Amino acid sequence: MKNKLTYIIDDDKLTVKLMTILISKNKFCEEIKSFYNAENALELLKQNSNNEGLLPDAILLDINMPIMDGWQFLDEFIHLSLKKKISVFIMTSSIDPADIEKAKEYTVVKNYIEKPITSLKLDSLCKLIEDL
Repeated sequence: MKNKLTYIIDDDKLTVKLMTILISKNKFCEEIKSFYNAENALELLKQNSNNEGLLPDAILLDINMPIMDGWQFLDEFIHLSLKKKISVFIMTSSIDPADIEKAKEYTVVKNYIEKPITSLKLDSLCKLIEDL
């Protein structure tokens, strides 16, 4: 397992809980940090920008959130100077083709995955991360 730390950024507490259980069961990563607000995740990324060991390997990002949505997070994230390449995976209930196309505009977004998250979807993410 190459994926040590994963951030889950989603305002829905039940979704975060279910994803955490599924991720742990599937040994997707060693540690999970959950954020119900994208601003908090962004702030921690900024604080740890020079410490590769404290940065996540992957971010599972919801699009539709209050305060700061996933697009706003990505707009700020791409301007951070981080000591590590971080794979961002959009995890959303949105099946809007416009959202799928917009995600392709961000090179940091490695995949667009529709909720609910399943073991099979996590396995494919593991393979993607290993190949990067």
